[in-house]
Amino acid sequence: MEDKLLIWKLKHGSREALRRIYDKYHSYLLKIAIVLTGNIDTAEDIVQEVFTKFAQISKRLELRGSLKGYLTTCVLNTVRNLRRSKNRHNTDTLEETEQIVSMTKRPEQWAVLSEQLENLSIAMTSLPYEQKEVITLRMEADMPF
Repeated sequence: MEDKLLIWKLKHGSREALRRIYDKYHSYLLKIAIVLTGNIDTAEDIVQEVFTKFAQISKRLELRGSLKGYLTTCVLNTVRNLRRSKNRHNTDTLEETEQIVSMTKRPEQWAVLSEQLENLSIAMTSLPYEQKEVITLRMEADMPF
């Protein structure tokens, strides 16, 4: 119910409504983007892009489902578009790919990274993107398989 009210306020020009939506969903969306990209900087860019586009279309937004689901879909689509773009211009080397795994270990995300979490991170990066997306959405977004 709060989301419907926030969307109504946003459509009527409330900056506070946009700020509340951002505060409410930013961490959740960032976590999903980090898991899918393996890179906190890229994930932050993706979430920023999603909220920027969301603010731009807010006056004509016709939401049929939940706001959380809509924003999650926006993050997924942005990650997919980024992957498609990178696949067209694929210049990554194996060394760069291995560096992405170590970049996910940031103090603001995890105070202590256990050996088990590190192994899980490595295993997730080795999965094909489609499998990684399914696991992430199931574990982080409580979506059904």
